[in-house]
Amino acid sequence: MEVNPSKDCEPIVEDDRTSNSVLALKRAILDNLFYVVGKRREVATDLDYFMALAYTVRDRILARWLLTREDYEKQDVSTVYYLSAEFLMGPHLANNLLNLGLQDSMRQATGELGLDLDHLIAQESEPGLGNGGLGRLAACYLDSLATTAVPSMGYGIRYEFGMFHQQIHDGWQVELTDYWLRFGNPWEIRRSQSDVEVGFGGHTQAWTDAFGEYKVQWTPETVVKGIPYDTPILGYRSGVANTLRLWRSEATESFYFERFNSGDYKGAVGAKVFAENITKVLYPNDEELQGKELRLQQQYFFTSCSLQDMIRRHQSYGNSMENFHEKCTVQLNDTHPSIGVAELMRLLVDVHGLGWDNAWDITSHTFNYTNHTLLPEALERWSLPMFASLLPRHLEIIYEINARFVKMLRERFPNDEARVARMSLIDEQGEKFVRMAFLACVGSQHINGVAQLHTELLKSDVLRDFYELWPEKFVNVTNGVTPRRWLAVANPEQSELMISKIGTGWICNLDQLKQLEAYVDDSAFRADWRNVQYAVKVRLAQYIAQTTGITVDPHSMFDAQVKRIHEYKRQHLNVLYILTRYLRLKKDPERDTTPRTFLFGGKAAPGYFMAKLIIKLINSVAEVINNDPEVKGRLKVVFLPDYNVTFGQLVYPAADLSEQISTAGKEASGTGNMKFAMNGALTIGTLDGANIEIRDAVGHENFFLFGLTAAQVAATKAAGYHPHAIYESNPFLREVVDSIVSGRFSRGDKNLFRPLVEGLMYSDPYLLFADYQDYVDCQDRVCATFLDQERWSKMAIYNTARIGRFSSDRSIQEYCKNIWKVERFKFDTAPVLAAK
Repeated sequence: MEVNPSKDCEPIVEDDRTSNSVLALKRAILDNLFYVVGKRREVATDLDYFMALAYTVRDRILARWLLTREDYEKQDVSTVYYLSAEFLMGPHLANNLLNLGLQDSMRQATGELGLDLDHLIAQESEPGLGNGGLGRLAACYLDSLATTAVPSMGYGIRYEFGMFHQQIHDGWQVELTDYWLRFGNPWEIRRSQSDVEVGFGGHTQAWTDAFGEYKVQWTPETVVKGIPYDTPILGYRSGVANTLRLWRSEATESFYFERFNSGDYKGAVGAKVFAENITKVLYPNDEELQGKELRLQQQYFFTSCSLQDMIRRHQSYGNSMENFHEKCTVQLNDTHPSIGVAELMRLLVDVHGLGWDNAWDITSHTFNYTNHTLLPEALERWSLPMFASLLPRHLEIIYEINARFVKMLRERFPNDEARVARMSLIDEQGEKFVRMAFLACVGSQHINGVAQLHTELLKSDVLRDFYELWPEKFVNVTNGVTPRRWLAVANPEQSELMISKIGTGWICNLDQLKQLEAYVDDSAFRADWRNVQYAVKVRLAQYIAQTTGITVDPHSMFDAQVKRIHEYKRQHLNVLYILTRYLRLKKDPERDTTPRTFLFGGKAAPGYFMAKLIIKLINSVAEVINNDPEVKGRLKVVFLPDYNVTFGQLVYPAADLSEQISTAGKEASGTGNMKFAMNGALTIGTLDGANIEIRDAVGHENFFLFGLTAAQVAATKAAGYHPHAIYESNPFLREVVDSIVSGRFSRGDKNLFRPLVEGLMYSDPYLLFADYQDYVDCQDRVCATFLDQERWSKMAIYNTARIGRFSSDRSIQEYCKNIWKVERFKFDTAPVLAAK
């Protein structure tokens, strides 16, 4: 500590754990290196310095983290609890430096210590706690909840091994272990004293007590412990630090000494192995029964842990269970935590002794359900025998909920047994299943889609029966993304340019980007915009060269499609266009064309053969095109492995063109489309998900539209869709498909891509062939526009300037107003944003 004299007051003591002065930061880094990391400077590695730096930053978060909780307790606030099986947080360090306002001071401090701050930031392992948009949305929402000062807490699973580490071997995806915790996690704090117990299997016993009340006791066969790990989620200059609580499963008794002494060595640690498997890996392959069981175990485990924890917190504030729903609002992020409806009923009725009707009133006013999919296969169902073996008491509760629900349906819709069968929580067609999405619908106060089109399709198709029953439940909240992560951190060059013109207010009020429109006709600003874009593209080109060995030209158009690999997202439609361009160039090598670099990234689910075959196709096409001297400098194809948040922070700012080409009516919303547009990329896309709203916001003239609408897709299928006829009638398409079949892009193997080609020729469920020609024509318009760089720059600036409504801050404000009915937290005193 340093004492500074003052003529008017007592000496000021500068605390190395809280002060933001450069001198204090330097001392704190060195102290943490020595006392926490346990290294001397002479032998410290880059990772050691990163850990010391992370602990230094965490120290500056801890005080406001603890004070935030204390303030919430004092004012007995209503709290939003966000339950999600995924939280794709991304690296924390750069984001926390931004939110603390410490970038400049920390850069100076590390520089004076002879360290490179950007290099240290790059040492951080990314928490692999999500797969794609679902988990990243949850992360954006936690950021916005803290920034907008909404009392809240995120709950999820602390997966030991995250989404697999993806490598590409001979063009194929190979899944390797993602041990993101290998070097520890400096941001989390283990809270062993707040552990809970969760049961599986066993049996139930019912009786009537002395007061004539029906009672049930569940005796689980196996009990595991849930250990919480807390991470502070800091708001941007808000003074608020909320909590992300992730649960790790452990055995209640990790080692049975008697069994070990008797020679049963496996039995001595068997409970430990079973328990730890539950939180071992994100999304185990569920093609086999064991995988399905593990996924249900995971979902119940974290949901039960979270609800028990909420109840404990609620009661610790002196509240009774009667007003639980008035103080606790639970948002179910998709169907994964929907078992919570049955679990809260169990806790209220069996554990806390409430009557059924009272418990149901509390439960149905606690939960809200966000649906994230229009794909029927993604609306989770669990087979009755498996469900009964793992959660026997919950199945009884679901039966009772369903009996009362079905009774109500028959009263509301007499003589409509078909409707009753469609809406029953138990699917009795053939093998019986529990319909988890339906359980969420029945047990939630609100049901929301994540884009205007998505919500309308839920009402008219996927959840039509529920909409006809409860139209008042349905609300739309279009997704949003945080500008802190996806502009201020990911694109500092563009951010600085914008700040020089319109200040910093846009960072927490994205609508202020509208002020950029005043500079659209300023040729000097457009030139600066292009220079910044080129610098960002150079940075990505260097990353591509280091990662893949492929050299790309930053002057070329960077055309990006980075997202989870799935047939409905139609990465293979993109490939059909690439081959169209390639074959055109082969026929006419002198053809005047816009140089273009096609960038792909994304992971295929390990059991999803067709998605993995699409990755192989992309890489096989890249192998031929990138080694063909006739198209050198005009066409490159790159698949960047192991797509994640860190990778996204490089790609979103560098892209010129964003490919949002899913089949209309299949993408719920998308958030990559927002991140690209926020960074000035122009979109080529269908009228699907949030594309519709983005196009309306940025201006139809600044969006490249093609393809069938959702209504046209439905009509085309209803009329009898014949993709082979389109193949026969379109010579360009036929030539492209035949080139794949010929083995030209598979080293002569004519069978390699046959499953993919035959699926398109004779089924084509996602209508690639129907949209092919319109896509090609639209891409030709893209090429012509890119040649006019002044026009392209104007369109890019408009995309950024008009993207304000796609901030996750706006989404959270809509949730607060229309669903949660909570208000921004009011501090008794203004929060201290920076220690002096």
